[in-house]
Amino acid sequence: MKLDESTIEKKLLHFPEWEYYDNGIHVEYEFENFKDCFSAMSRIAFECEAHNHHPDWSNVYNVLKISLSTHDAGGVTEKDFKLAQAIEAIVVEEED
Repeated sequence: MKLDESTIEKKLLHFPEWEYYDNGIHVEYEFENFKDCFSAMSRIAFECEAHNHHPDWSNVYNVLKISLSTHDAGGVTEKDFKLAQAIEAIVVEEED
């Protein structure tokens, strides 16, 4: 079920790097180098498969941009926040 904007904004308080716009939640991560970025992308890909939920994302060298939205619901759902939480855990681990 699609979440309303005030619910999304409240949930984003737990995801300070993420922003809500264009009917999705978005983040940009910068890594040390391409290898570290690609490593995180590989780990995120496995998590996406486990959640059966896939981001719109792009990578240029050490920068990864991710957008999450549940297309069949027409906006942001709980699924997006669950995947965002998994992505955050992977990125934090990669940075350590």
